[in-house]
Amino acid sequence: MPLPSVTGERSGHTMTAATSAGLQTNGGNGVAAAPRQRVLTAGVYVPTVAFFTPDDAIDVETTTSHAKRLAAAAVAGLVTHGSNGEAVHLDRAERQLVTRLTRSALDAADKTHLPVIVGCGAQSTRETIRLCRDAAESGGSHALILPPSYYGGLLTTDLILEHFRAVADASSIPLLIYNFPAPCGGLDLGSDAILALAEHPNIVGVKLTCGNTGKLARIVAGTQGTSFRTFGGSADFTVQTLSVGGHGVIAGLANIAPRACSEVLRLWKTGKTDKAVRLQGIVARGDWAAIKGGFVSVKAALQTYHGYGGQPRKPCALLEGEALEAQMGEFAELVELEATMSAAAAAS
Repeated sequence: MPLPSVTGERSGHTMTAATSAGLQTNGGNGVAAAPRQRVLTAGVYVPTVAFFTPDDAIDVETTTSHAKRLAAAAVAGLVTHGSNGEAVHLDRAERQLVTRLTRSALDAADKTHLPVIVGCGAQSTRETIRLCRDAAESGGSHALILPPSYYGGLLTTDLILEHFRAVADASSIPLLIYNFPAPCGGLDLGSDAILALAEHPNIVGVKLTCGNTGKLARIVAGTQGTSFRTFGGSADFTVQTLSVGGHGVIAGLANIAPRACSEVLRLWKTGKTDKAVRLQGIVARGDWAAIKGGFVSVKAALQTYHGYGGQPRKPCALLEGEALEAQMGEFAELVELEATMSAAAAAS
């Protein structure tokens, strides 16, 4: 039986009763499952990479152990099927499997409170809604939504806003807007559009991988006093995000150095701003290697420095030989710091 609709608290849009109560639904039968936190805490969220066995299947063991390693580093949550997660290389069943494994790994590590945000962007409203449903059924707490862009020349701002609102109305889990022009043919949502979407009761945050800190500041200012959360999309501007009131970052670099990325935020929040700025410099240098090399450089760094990571799915590939050695050298400073921090945490 469909769940009844109720009026959302921030606008006249409707949302399901389960969504309003902060519940997930268990499949298509509408049965409420365990409560999940709707409002995201400030911190560092890690968009995990995908792991494959030598025969190109999902690597269950590594997916699980990586999630547990990140959880032990006191990150605020994990993200599956972000830009680092090779979502475009996965079929629907594989996407569900990765999310289920991630959720189960956190629960097994006694991290039931940590959210699992799931990338659910698709080119049609219908498919996006279906991916949100899959995410909820697989244990996802929130959905991260890129705007549709393949037919970008035909899409007005109003049509894009209508898309997000329709998905938010239909989804049993809350949404985050994902603004990342590079994979979206240059489509770049402005602060006015994002603030309009922030009025929807089931749209609870934004990830800004556009790197526009002026936009970030406007969104923070325009959502003060609400539960809407604004995150930077890279670790290299964590301090800049926090300085204007942002709530943290969703950063692929944290796959490699979760403690260092989180420490920038901790130092800033505790008033040790000079130390935060110095550490930000180290993190930013490491992040530049990840930004230039994309998710394959993150996988290569995991393989080189942590002994796991493996190959991406074709046609993508890791660098080899001297090129790989040079790329890994750009991570060395950050990885050394992360190792020191991990050793200190283990000894405490």
